[in-house]
Amino acid sequence: MEKGINQRKTEHIRLCLTDNVEGVEKSTGLEGITFLHNALPEINFDDIDLTSRFLGKTLKAPFLVSSMTGGSEMAAEINQNLALAAERKGWAVALGSTRALLESDAHEDSFLIRRQAPRAPLIANLGAVQLNYGYGAEEAQRIVDKTEADSLVLHLNSLQEAVQDGGDLNFENLLPKIERIANSLDVPVGAKEVGFGIDGVAAQKLYNAGISYIDVAGAGGTSWSQVEKLRSRDPLKKAAAEAFNNWGLPTKDCLVSVRSKLPEVPLVASGGMKSGVDGAKAVTIGADIIGFARQLLQAATESEEVVCQAMDQIELEMKMAMFGIGVKNLDELKNTNRVSIMGRSLMEENS
Repeated sequence: MEKGINQRKTEHIRLCLTDNVEGVEKSTGLEGITFLHNALPEINFDDIDLTSRFLGKTLKAPFLVSSMTGGSEMAAEINQNLALAAERKGWAVALGSTRALLESDAHEDSFLIRRQAPRAPLIANLGAVQLNYGYGAEEAQRIVDKTEADSLVLHLNSLQEAVQDGGDLNFENLLPKIERIANSLDVPVGAKEVGFGIDGVAAQKLYNAGISYIDVAGAGGTSWSQVEKLRSRDPLKKAAAEAFNNWGLPTKDCLVSVRSKLPEVPLVASGGMKSGVDGAKAVTIGADIIGFARQLLQAATESEEVVCQAMDQIELEMKMAMFGIGVKNLDELKNTNRVSIMGRSLMEENS
């Protein structure tokens, strides 16, 4: 029987598969972006190129399997299917929090997926708050070495920890510790939220501390205060969590804010991404890579083949959106004026 952190990981997966864990009346904000159809695209659909680069490696498409899970029997099958599919499709893939890898020998195979994805950019993951609970550069490097990761991402999850039974609540003075990790590891270190968003001010501080890329992980998808509310056995916390069911910065607002502060930093858009059209919209406002999580989770409980089918659909949706506005690569998509943002047409402004 699973105990402690391993049991928690299984509960997280099951709740995300079976319960309503999205924020209430909270969206990504991407519905405010509209593409302006081009009836004369003047391109061949078959020439549309989704090739991108991330962490020094070439991706066949600008997509990331976002951090989800690890550290349980159920997670092992999920992560292996995700890794196999990511390798086959040319996506990047990120692990769930690898704290369990160092704290328990159970289910370490759920994190050791390099064999299934030998060429894919692979990101290990650790909660930044653990830097206040005994973790440092040595432990972070051990995680990278054990997983053979190309990068470590530090996740920021203050509100989740506040709702979680037994959560780690000391987020004091983390930035200098993050800086030491970023300057000590032999791989790039990124930073991400878990669904409540990173804005430009926070991103600027993280970048100045040596963080190499930002994953905004904005609101509009899974709300981890909702997940932990469903897990909690504390009546007070369950009641208090209700006040936060629409908390967070929408993904669109995060992207605009971070890009305004950091024009050149690699920027990952995750948080409520449901389609390749969402991904295409995110690219037009500054995203370089698009992260999908719960959209792939059910497929990952079934097989590599089902995950690949879900990925095929996302890629096709992005290509169709690009065809619809007449752009054939990601640079053209980033610079298109065939888009209306909150009713403001860039095409009219630039005509």
